[in-house]
Amino acid sequence: MYPWPHASNVKYPLVSIASMQFAARAYPTLVPSDKKIVKTQVIGKDPDGQKKERADRVSTYMSYQIFHEMDGWEEGMDKLLNMVPVVGTMFKKTFFDPVKGKNCSYIIQPKNLVMNYWISCLEECERVSEIIEMSPRKVKEKQLAGVFLDVELGPPTIPNEDTLHTEVTGMLRPQVADDTTPYTLIEQHTFLDLNGDGYKEPYVVTFELGSRKVLRISARFDDRGIHTNAEGKVIRIDPICYYTKYGFIPNPDGSFYDIGFGHLLGPINESVNTLINQLIDSGTLNNLQGGFIGKGLRLKMGETRMEPGEWKAVNATGDDLRKQIVPLPTKEPSNVLFQLMGALVTSGKELASVAEIFVGKMPGQNTPATTTMATIEQGMKVFTAIYKRIYRSLEEEFKKLFRLNEVYLDPQTYIEVLDAPIGPEDFNTQDYQICPAADPTAVSQTEKLIKAQALLELLPIGTIDPLKVTMRVLEAMEQPNWQDLISPSAGQPQEGGDPAAEAKQMELMLKQQVEQQKMELKAQEQAFKSELAMRDQIFKQQMEEYKIAKEAELKERIAMAEFQRNVHQDNYKLAREQQRHAVQLRQSEEAHKQKVTQAKEQPKSQARKNSGSGKSTR
Repeated sequence: MYPWPHASNVKYPLVSIASMQFAARAYPTLVPSDKKIVKTQVIGKDPDGQKKERADRVSTYMSYQIFHEMDGWEEGMDKLLNMVPVVGTMFKKTFFDPVKGKNCSYIIQPKNLVMNYWISCLEECERVSEIIEMSPRKVKEKQLAGVFLDVELGPPTIPNEDTLHTEVTGMLRPQVADDTTPYTLIEQHTFLDLNGDGYKEPYVVTFELGSRKVLRISARFDDRGIHTNAEGKVIRIDPICYYTKYGFIPNPDGSFYDIGFGHLLGPINESVNTLINQLIDSGTLNNLQGGFIGKGLRLKMGETRMEPGEWKAVNATGDDLRKQIVPLPTKEPSNVLFQLMGALVTSGKELASVAEIFVGKMPGQNTPATTTMATIEQGMKVFTAIYKRIYRSLEEEFKKLFRLNEVYLDPQTYIEVLDAPIGPEDFNTQDYQICPAADPTAVSQTEKLIKAQALLELLPIGTIDPLKVTMRVLEAMEQPNWQDLISPSAGQPQEGGDPAAEAKQMELMLKQQVEQQKMELKAQEQAFKSELAMRDQIFKQQMEEYKIAKEAELKERIAMAEFQRNVHQDNYKLAREQQRHAVQLRQSEEAHKQKVTQAKEQPKSQARKNSGSGKSTR
């Protein structure tokens, strides 16, 4: 561990935050709650409405098929939306599984799909190789079902790291082969000239990597993809592509693989990780100080640890300790590094369009609703472009599923959601009357409702059908079972009635509904404003109480300080008075001593005077 063992190894989840934020917004949008994910488009005119009915059947059945018959489709889509923001490119394989007898669609990681790095599209690639790990039991099932040739493959072996995967993947593999060790199969979508006519046809070749034995060769085309000239000679064969690419952001170098947050935010995230670890390590060094001890100091050598509140006795003076112990010079965590880390985190969030308003934080109290909506709309511009790319890939996947239904769907299929049979003729790609598609419009319920309500303003013109407008409004409102709300006689003129009056009545009813919704929205807005005002009042009241408490505390402190000052002044005066009294007492004592001394000296001096005067008389 750099720079020393057990050093800090914090990882800031910048890439994870960006990918989770994208998936959290994309998943509910791409996979709607009403389970109506497949949309259909009617191609050409539809005077009798038969194409529309057929399109509704196909849309309903394919949506039901995806969520209820194709195991793990929704879970795989959830996983894909969490992985594609990081790696940039993911793939899905849509095919008919003859063993299960139904259509399947699985996600494939880029490391398991090998192709030319500079191709323009999957359909034009000369060779696409998928790496598949399959257990011996699964291989035997396909051999028994006649999908694979019944050839002896021998025991499965663990491939070398340089043969297949990276070193990390190699470390995750078991070191010894056992009964659960999978075979490594290569499913190669390529072109082969098996009939020797000089033209390579598209085929799928599956072989086992260890034994190099071919398990299956199947055609990758059908009769619809064979094009001939006037003489009946084959001039082109269109291959069937099983794979769908899901991209995030196109690579600026022009290659086939897109880039994601792992490529865009990876260097920034590594820099943030380095700065965080440097700050933590700097704090650790500064808190747990070390240094050098001179050999001249009379101490027991070896490791010495101090506990809080502990004092150790040493055979040395304080001056010797200061001279012989030299702390290692360290610095506190740098404020410049902290600011740089904050700038990198902010730039990473701006690149990933992860603003505070997108993670659920409320804007300022005085921010208008229109400003908030405009901010969200501008912030969603980057994700809207990515949504369109994913919608385009979804549409390609739905078209593959549409073709598989045309080829493999049972003509006697009957499902409860349609209450009607559906067959391969509904999925006819030759007449191209309907086309499956994803709906890239209305990325939120609010936008759906706004667009639907905009149609109500066009009703007075009389150029649109009020019944269809009503259906769109109910659908945008996500009313449960809104079809049951439509009257059977709606849209049909009654006998003896006036169609114009009925249309005007329908328009009036729709306007009343819109007005009611507006009133409800205004009520919600008023309730929201009232709640904000109440919270603002509570906040102001709390601030006033806090201010009063602070003022009372400040006054108490001032009073205490004045009291301490007065006590200190009184003590000072008392000390001065005591000192003055002591000085006076000492002065009086000295004066008394001086008087006593003078009193004792006066008789002696008088005697000396008297004796002196007597001598002089004689």
